[in-house]
Amino acid sequence: MGGDQRRVAEYRPLILDEADPEDARTLAELRARPHTECSDLRGLLRTEFDRIKAGEISAQAAESDRWIYYPWRRALVGLPGPHIFRSVRLDRNRNKLTRAEQDRLRELTIGVVGQSAGHAVAYLLALEGIGGRLRLADLDDIELSNLNRVPGTVFDIGVNKAVVTARKIAELDPYLPVEIFETGVDADSVDEFLAGLSIVVEECDSLDIKLEIREAAGRHAIPLLMETSDRGLLDVERFDLEPDRPPFHGLLGALRAADLRGLSPQEKAPFVVRLFGAKALSARLAASMVEVGETVTSWPQLGSDVMHGAASVVAAARRIGLGLELPSGRIRIDMDRHLDELAEPAPVGELIWEDEPEPVPATDAIGKILEAAQRAPSGGNTQPWRLRADAEVIRVELAPEHSSAIDIGYRGSAVALGAALYNARAAAAASGLLGAHEFIEPADRSTPLEGVLRLGEAADPGPAADYPAVLTRETNRGLGSGAPLASGAVPSLAAVAAASGARLYALTDPGAMARAADLLGESDRVRYLTPRLHAEMMQEVRWPEDDPDVGIDARSLELTPQEWAGLEIGRRADVMAHVRSWDGGVALRGYTRDRVVSASALVAVTFAATESGLTGYARAGEAVQRVWLEAQRLGLAVQPISPIFLYAQRSSELAAISPDYTDTLASLQSRFLNLLGVPGHEIMALVLRLSYTAAATVRSRRRPVPGVDTRS
Repeated sequence: MGGDQRRVAEYRPLILDEADPEDARTLAELRARPHTECSDLRGLLRTEFDRIKAGEISAQAAESDRWIYYPWRRALVGLPGPHIFRSVRLDRNRNKLTRAEQDRLRELTIGVVGQSAGHAVAYLLALEGIGGRLRLADLDDIELSNLNRVPGTVFDIGVNKAVVTARKIAELDPYLPVEIFETGVDADSVDEFLAGLSIVVEECDSLDIKLEIREAAGRHAIPLLMETSDRGLLDVERFDLEPDRPPFHGLLGALRAADLRGLSPQEKAPFVVRLFGAKALSARLAASMVEVGETVTSWPQLGSDVMHGAASVVAAARRIGLGLELPSGRIRIDMDRHLDELAEPAPVGELIWEDEPEPVPATDAIGKILEAAQRAPSGGNTQPWRLRADAEVIRVELAPEHSSAIDIGYRGSAVALGAALYNARAAAAASGLLGAHEFIEPADRSTPLEGVLRLGEAADPGPAADYPAVLTRETNRGLGSGAPLASGAVPSLAAVAAASGARLYALTDPGAMARAADLLGESDRVRYLTPRLHAEMMQEVRWPEDDPDVGIDARSLELTPQEWAGLEIGRRADVMAHVRSWDGGVALRGYTRDRVVSASALVAVTFAATESGLTGYARAGEAVQRVWLEAQRLGLAVQPISPIFLYAQRSSELAAISPDYTDTLASLQSRFLNLLGVPGHEIMALVLRLSYTAAATVRSRRRPVPGVDTRS
């Protein structure tokens, strides 16, 4: 073994592939040595690899294993090849760092000058997988007094500091290339050290070498990081962005490294004070500087300060490596100051709901009609209508300002308006005031759709019989028992739909329900991951501090404790942005999927595609409301399900609401319609989940009915 090879063997392990004949001979020789300690970890680590979700790297599982020989330990270790080894070792980085981000960081070559405080930086870079190659420099050997801040052992005393760091990194990741400069860095070697680096970390003690490194970093356009281990001082100097910027942010003026050569430590002291600021130093460090050379040998450092500082340097290197914003500058991440600010956390008590009493019900006929209309169901309980009345006519006008992205072309609002007009008819019939009704799509576009009920003297027993149910109708999102639907329930519901000119399609088979649950759950995932849809969905949920008369009361979601916690996380747009970037969010399907699977049936109310415009949706809205009321009479809990593809009639409409998931939504829509058996000449108005469960915890409130003069 030549001299250079012998020197490298002091800090680099020997990586051997048993499939290579020459490596196999070397292995046989090493195993034959009486003092070689052998440890085969291949089976254990492959089991761990199989346990993690590593689908995208499974193709690399065929790479050959390796045997790693550590000369300084006389130890031979069997490991999987580099791809599997790193995939397992760095798996717990996800998704703080995605695999793509880890691959990008592995392209970096990072140099660390100074291996006292720099030891922690270099090791932490390797630990986190930042850098595909490290270059270390230090001319000193480990002394016992270094072991207060260098995490070495007594076996390292007398060994070069860079060698000690390299050995420790090799025992963490033998596949990570590490170079060392055992003679440190000076004016003659600084350019060689910096050549090809992506980032340089400067942690040396000599002020003139600090300046040499910065001047060279400017020449090479390399960003420089430094942490001073006193009050968490971190310096970032982006010579890559500003090659001509002055060293140390200009704090030393025009001073150059050459100006400091030959000066004694005492002569350099004024520059150190200018650099770090007498007032900014911790009191203990400043006081200790008075004692340097007298009662202490050098300026003091604590191991915890060094480790904390290393973490800040690595965080900065990570930002640079990922192309995130990080300007030049200086900051103190002062742990002692933060501990001085320690305080009790704000209590996270239970939500306090202060429910206002329900408004006193109207006693006059027109007031009852308006209140019944206002109790109609609507997407997100937005109540997308305006109610107007006089002694002869009740008008329900579609209010576009209450629409949302999934309410494509106001089709969902039209369904709600149709239900509201049916409620008004039921109340009018119960009071003997029922007259003719119609839907109008005004030519002047003053409103997209208007439902008109002319008051008369009729008392139709059908709608009149529905009036009490109108007042008690509710949405129930509780988990169902999964009990089979009672015999005759589906024909009864289908007959009610048919009486309003609609059709009803039902799923009751558990297997079909499970497939529908997957499709509807995936629709929910897309809704969470589409920024506009997510924002609108969260705006629909009403919390104690919100307007009590609109939106879905959060309590009515009937969440389990785990689902409450999930909603608190799911409300955050920044969290959803990350999940979206990873194409993740399988758990976001859970709420709807669990409810559909626990239900007894899933039904869709449809109408003929020949029905023109919004009027067809409004007429179907009457059918939806009547089916809902009939289901509750049969003892069923009802929950509307509105997949985001519900009101889309063409691909361009899906693209408008969720551009990145257009194909996914088109597939979901097609598969869902096929599962239900809805023919191409029919259009869905709404999907209802039917189940047997306890009564709903709370009903969402409604806006107050506008006052009207009913004296006539």
